[in-house]
Amino acid sequence: MKKKIIAELSTYPVGEGTSLSQYVKKAVDIIDRFPDIRVVHHPMGTVIEADDLSQIFEVARLAHEAILSTGAKRVITQLKIDDRRDKVRKMEDKVSAVTK
Repeated sequence: MKKKIIAELSTYPVGEGTSLSQYVKKAVDIIDRFPDIRVVHHPMGTVIEADDLSQIFEVARLAHEAILSTGAKRVITQLKIDDRRDKVRKMEDKVSAVTK
């Protein structure tokens, strides 16, 4: 089994009011178009599981650009990457390790 890279992505506009769902939806739509990654959306962002670091950077870049394409003048994107190379891990493993 190939090692997976797990990342958490959060991206949103600044200065566009208090309800940002219409902007974030544009980013989510882009993220969901990537066929070779696993995705779990949650209330504060998205967890991504991919085979390659370049896939994660591309998803983050395109999600960020999707929000800018709505006319937003400022976008904040946070990306946290867990690139563990000593053993095969999936996102569920990280959760079960702390809930046992």
